[in-house]
Amino acid sequence: MLDRKPESKKRTKSDGTSERMLSPSKAKSIRSFLNVNPEQQFEVVRGLASPVRVRILKLLRRRGPLNINQISEALGMPQSTIATNIQILEESDLIDTEIGRARKGQQKICAARFDEIVIRLDGEETSRVKDIIEVEMPLGLYTSYNVSAPCGLCSTEGIMGVLDVPDLFLDPCRVQAALIWFGRGYVEYKFPNNAKVLGVPVMALEFALELSSEVPGTNANWPSDISLWVNDVKVGTWTSPGDYGDRRGVHTPRWWKLEGSQYGALTQWHISSKGTFMGAKKLSSVTLAQLRLAEHHSIRLRIGIDNNAAHPGGVNIFGRGFGNHNHDILMRLHLK
Repeated sequence: MLDRKPESKKRTKSDGTSERMLSPSKAKSIRSFLNVNPEQQFEVVRGLASPVRVRILKLLRRRGPLNINQISEALGMPQSTIATNIQILEESDLIDTEIGRARKGQQKICAARFDEIVIRLDGEETSRVKDIIEVEMPLGLYTSYNVSAPCGLCSTEGIMGVLDVPDLFLDPCRVQAALIWFGRGYVEYKFPNNAKVLGVPVMALEFALELSSEVPGTNANWPSDISLWVNDVKVGTWTSPGDYGDRRGVHTPRWWKLEGSQYGALTQWHISSKGTFMGAKKLSSVTLAQLRLAEHHSIRLRIGIDNNAAHPGGVNIFGRGFGNHNHDILMRLHLK
């Protein structure tokens, strides 16, 4: 069984939106990553552009939440220097802070937000045709995860690391992943909200991804309730009939054994003012307005198995170079 989500505390970001800060005792159970587009996230680059701030981030990552006095003592620097750099890290959204009680007055407690930060010089693959913006997100560029065995990562060249070890989802080589599978939990991606950059309202949001259930080997009769969350809102659940291995996937590499998952169904999730649909079937009454896209610089997509799923049959996510559809996770923004 997947552990319940850890208790968390609210924080307020510099753009006015609220997030959750994990309690120190549970923070290590979920690893998080940040993929940075330097053209769109200059504040993050600014936050990293100082050896002092990098040392602060490493210290907080290694030792957990600390107050300014503790950071000053550990790094052997004046409190004024630490306080100035903490303010920049706050503005860059690279740390979480909260005010707590001290012996005399109050103290600021600081915690690192990310385990790993990647600055992408290639940028996301983005295209625009008429009033549609399409972004293809590489399968391995998830920004956070919490999975349980059976689980694994695979590139088009071979299996990555050791199977059924969730901690290996941290491996930097994950960026090459073309197939991801796990029994319980989720992976989460952060897409750029290009509509906000352009200042244009979104009329509809779509995601297209190839999915199937997950069972050791394959089983065509293995239902699994696979859910999607957008900006922490559960938009719907699709029940995959099984884990397909009756024939080789069109793009699945020849070295991949036929006993393994071969392909999935191309699922297309459409969210508008009328609700969330997959084709003509309505999955939920969640509308675009509930996702509050205009308030966020990114669009967070979570793919996984709900803790309360009636059929918790795991998930395979097929990317470019695997399965029947040769693309990674597609997001489409339909603009006004």
